[in-house]
Amino acid sequence: MQIQKFDEMNASPEQVRAHYENYARWLAQQPEDVMQSRRAEAEMIFRRVGITFAVYGAKDEDGSGTERLIPFDLIPRVIPAHEWKSMEAGLVQRVTALNRFIHDVYHGQEIIKAGVVPAEQIFQNAQFRPEMMGVDVPGGVYSHISGIDIVRAPDAQGNGEYYVLEDNLRVPSGVSYMLEDRKMMMRLFPELFAENRVAPVAHYPDLLLETLRTVSPATTAEPTVVVLTPGMYNSAYFEHAFLAQQMGVELVEGQDLFVKDNFVYMRTTRGPKRVDVIYRRVDDDFLDPLAFRPTSTLGCAGLLDVYRSGNVTLCNAIGTGVADDKSIYPYVPKMIEFYLGEKPILNNVPTFMGRNADDLKYILANLKELVVKEVHGAGGYGMLVGPAATKAEIEDFRQAVLANPSGYIAQPTLSLSTCPTYVEKGIAPRHIDLRPFVLSGKTVQMVPGGLTRVALKEGSLVVNSSQGGGTKDTWILEA
Repeated sequence: MQIQKFDEMNASPEQVRAHYENYARWLAQQPEDVMQSRRAEAEMIFRRVGITFAVYGAKDEDGSGTERLIPFDLIPRVIPAHEWKSMEAGLVQRVTALNRFIHDVYHGQEIIKAGVVPAEQIFQNAQFRPEMMGVDVPGGVYSHISGIDIVRAPDAQGNGEYYVLEDNLRVPSGVSYMLEDRKMMMRLFPELFAENRVAPVAHYPDLLLETLRTVSPATTAEPTVVVLTPGMYNSAYFEHAFLAQQMGVELVEGQDLFVKDNFVYMRTTRGPKRVDVIYRRVDDDFLDPLAFRPTSTLGCAGLLDVYRSGNVTLCNAIGTGVADDKSIYPYVPKMIEFYLGEKPILNNVPTFMGRNADDLKYILANLKELVVKEVHGAGGYGMLVGPAATKAEIEDFRQAVLANPSGYIAQPTLSLSTCPTYVEKGIAPRHIDLRPFVLSGKTVQMVPGGLTRVALKEGSLVVNSSQGGGTKDTWILEA
């Protein structure tokens, strides 16, 4: 079977897509040595600024974990205004429905009573937190910062259609790379931004701070917001420090916080200061050693009680992960219809669930054609890409799926869209995805674009930074 391909820039070897014409004309005039020197300059600046990503499981010669520079590609991914407008509407719709779903899970559970989502999918989910039952959170918003992964694949006519591949509603990362990529492009190629009307993204930290303040339980004009990090050894520590600095708020670790009289305080050189909103980059399990993992030193003892009584807001809420599990993903289109009475604007990728007998039969018969994922997997781990797998890998996965069918979903191997990318041999197509960051407070808003991730290995469909993927600047062209 011939798999159709869709390239973001080139409609055919001879024809460039209309929204790329300006850029393609400019690129054709750039001497190779100039582009290579710009590439080297970008790498040097990123290294100096410390824009790195810790790769878990990888070791240096001395046995320590490796810090890698996230490769940055000079060729932007360009999206025309009308496509973004439709995608933005789809993202607002989806995140609104997901927040309604999480509220419902911890309150009336109407969607279970209606038979739309099976009860065991929720109550047997490792991310379901019974501690959150009946807890009211400000504005009913649970996922204040959502990272929705979008891919593009050819439809029957060979046009590109956008699909949602995954919802990241717990502690989505990557927005700092979106901001730094734009800064780098403006520094290296200022003339491009004079010639093209590219929508700005630099105001993201302002929008984020505004979102966090709108959900504060305190009535003061300027509630105290902090960013809670697990510390400098976390893979996304650069981003935690970057966002705190950009918002002008304190970056804290668990040991900097304490609970007194049912409020949360941070230790400062001037004495304790009450904290109203915690943008936490720490997983649920580690947030409060009295409530969850008793050995955790990353959180703050007593935090859950303060949260449940409404004296501090956590962004994102505890228990949000119940909605971004891969086993819940297939139900999101039904959620949109159930809560909003609307048809989904953005489609899901067709998904087979190991927990359904007919789907399981199909998965096992077609492993070599499918992408199979662990429902709790993340970062591109715990995944089989059938067409690229060896017979032994397929057999290993077959045994794993048979042993725990409900722990797996499978999807057709989409031919993800490609975008021209600078690689060692010159410019070549590489597969990409897009992670827009959706902010939910009093309103749902986002900056135009997101983080475009690129699979740098030829033919690879895995774009995750932890698997050697790189990033590109994402341009939304203003109408």
